[in-house]
Amino acid sequence: MPYEPVIGLEVHAQLLTESKVFCRCSTRFGAEPNTQVCPVCLGMPGVLPVLNRRAVEFAVRMGLATHCRIASRSLFARKNYFYPDLPKGYQISQFEQPLCEDGYVEIRLDGQSKRVGLIRIHLEEDAGKSVHAEAYVREDETLVDLNRCGVPLIEIVSRPDLRSPREAAAYLTELRQIVQYLGICDGNMEEGSLRCDANVSVRPVGEERLGVKTELKNMNSIRGVERALEFEVARQIDALESGGAIEQETLLWDADREVAVPMRSKEYSHDYRYFPEPDLLPLDLDPAWVAEIERTLPELPLARRQRFEREFGLPTKSAEVLTQTRALADYFEAVVQAGADPRSAANWVMGEVLRVLKEGEELERLRVTPEHLAELIQLVSEGRISGNVAKRVFGKMVATGKAPARIVEEEGLAQISDASELEAVVRKVLDEHPDEVARYLAGKEQVLGYLVGQVMRATRGQANPQKVNEILKAFLAQAPR
Repeated sequence: MPYEPVIGLEVHAQLLTESKVFCRCSTRFGAEPNTQVCPVCLGMPGVLPVLNRRAVEFAVRMGLATHCRIASRSLFARKNYFYPDLPKGYQISQFEQPLCEDGYVEIRLDGQSKRVGLIRIHLEEDAGKSVHAEAYVREDETLVDLNRCGVPLIEIVSRPDLRSPREAAAYLTELRQIVQYLGICDGNMEEGSLRCDANVSVRPVGEERLGVKTELKNMNSIRGVERALEFEVARQIDALESGGAIEQETLLWDADREVAVPMRSKEYSHDYRYFPEPDLLPLDLDPAWVAEIERTLPELPLARRQRFEREFGLPTKSAEVLTQTRALADYFEAVVQAGADPRSAANWVMGEVLRVLKEGEELERLRVTPEHLAELIQLVSEGRISGNVAKRVFGKMVATGKAPARIVEEEGLAQISDASELEAVVRKVLDEHPDEVARYLAGKEQVLGYLVGQVMRATRGQANPQKVNEILKAFLAQAPR
């Protein structure tokens, strides 16, 4: 019997506010353990939370960007559970009346578009972190770092609309790009600022009723989410086909062994004993403020990809690469606005620019300005330098920040197009390679490419390739056979 997966994701995104959601402690990542805490985020008796307006703004931005209905009134609630890294014994979250509801995220996979529904986006506080690192603890110890307590989170809860691990990965990728474009979260899964829990079940194809679901946790990359889902889907199908049953439980993904191991039976909402947070008033939003937030939203990844395809005639894959981050898309557009042909600009950004970024350069500190890259592309299109020389010039631009025309002039890299100068080099190459000339004259026309390469080598890549081809063919046509 064929089965299909049914997957829903719960994604937590840490918001890029300077202070925590209910106090003024810093949210800076990487500080010494337990140095960014106060009586409020430590849960001391008698303290009162004060809501961070910026966190609310960021949550609203995400809701608007994902087509959610923004509640004019939402409520905070206490989510009760006991864990060493939760000093209050409860988490301030939202339950019955969340801030954002009924949205969607559009994904594209294998050329097909699909809308993934969102049940809700709500605002809450983060818990602390259990530390198992050898730098701090012995083998039999676990310590607690409470710096993360009270860092503002949004939880984005999807509908069970995903039907494969690949769809889940595409959805998470899109969601990560959206929060980065909005500037509300850095999307760093390794540092935990973007975290994903996955609910997954399987059912016979054509069946409407949902199967028993399990929850997967502890996945710190998009690829990790995909691999964990592949494992759990296969496990559930094997269990059902062998006559077994699926238990509703929470599983931890072990990335080293690529297996999911049981953690505990999965909780239901009533297990948390939610009740309204008595120390916070209802959150009432001014419609004019929400409208102002909507007015300031940037162009989002999907819209930008579609515009790049439409306005610049770029292939879908190129548009996807160029819009991976808002900074990269901005850089590419600045190159085009500086006068570069869009397709040439796309090739250079996806080629040389991404290459140096992968080697450790940061785009914000890249010494090649968009205007200089556009100038370099223009030098190639005008035939003043060859493509190979242009790559050498680009390397010097990265190192020095100089304009390409200045580098070409200072180092004598201009393309050689003078016919008499090229003819002299061609004669020399033909004299030095009589065997290759004989093979060409015997009908091995592919040898021409080798001879062109020798001319380019002799001129340090500065010869005009088109003219070299023309001169070589003319000389060889006159050679005795």
